[in-house]
Amino acid sequence: MTASATVQLFDRQKRLLGLLHALGGTVGRLDFQKLLLLYCEDHPSVAPYEFIPYKFGAFSFSSYADRRKLAERGLIEDHDREWRLTRAGAATAKGLRIDTKTFAEFASKHRTLRGDALVANTYRRFPYYAIRSEIADRVLAGDHAALRQIEDARPTAKGLPLSTIGYEGRTLEGYLNELIRAGVTVLCDVRRNAVSRKYGFSKSTLARGCEGVGIRYEHVPELGIASEDRRGLTGDADFRALFADYRHEAIPKQGPALKRIRDWVANGDRVALTCYERSAESCHRHCVAEALVEAGGHRYQPVNL
Repeated sequence: MTASATVQLFDRQKRLLGLLHALGGTVGRLDFQKLLLLYCEDHPSVAPYEFIPYKFGAFSFSSYADRRKLAERGLIEDHDREWRLTRAGAATAKGLRIDTKTFAEFASKHRTLRGDALVANTYRRFPYYAIRSEIADRVLAGDHAALRQIEDARPTAKGLPLSTIGYEGRTLEGYLNELIRAGVTVLCDVRRNAVSRKYGFSKSTLARGCEGVGIRYEHVPELGIASEDRRGLTGDADFRALFADYRHEAIPKQGPALKRIRDWVANGDRVALTCYERSAESCHRHCVAEALVEAGGHRYQPVNL
């Protein structure tokens, strides 16, 4: 591992290496996710990762993406059952000099907490992350109060069944948590090309993420705007003209696509339209939402998450 390669690590990757090294260099994969959660919750000012409620509790897709990158660099072994530093990874972690004391204190505090006891600890402290757990009844057997807390942490569907959300400025985990808390059951991607340089938001990764938290992903590319039509736009006037053209020229031709979405809502789904821009008014998805409202009367109104 060269010095230049070390410099190229993101801060979160350095912290991941440092924490793993402080924990002894080898930790089971489930244990490491839970310990990483506790570290992030204990140190929110430097927390490098966010988490979602997954089948075994808190899970960070981004940490696994970083694990793959670090394995490519020869710093972490590509092992299915555990997180394990290589010799180069251990040497790199030692040389980082980042939060060494904090990592050591954390490792000492949690040195005996592993397995079901560790999982149960995270479920009791952060019940939201256990709402989709497949093992909560087992690891919390007899702890009726903790199991009730998990039930109480389940989001209840509120508001109206049509919403919109952009992924600009969000992590995949933060984005999915917004959908979960809003009770969304169908994520409708209205991008023409569902690709992104931002981790987690290309079609296949986003679809897997949605599936993991019980949300159906649907891509409706015919409702997208071609990238060449967006090229060269610089100001509000340009975008207003683009959206006006889209509303009057493109939307009227997309009756079948709009009907698919209306049918999902009519059948009881809670649908979120998604694209890139954080604000719906800066994105063509607000035109789609308006068209759905017009076609559906006053049964629902779009809300921007």
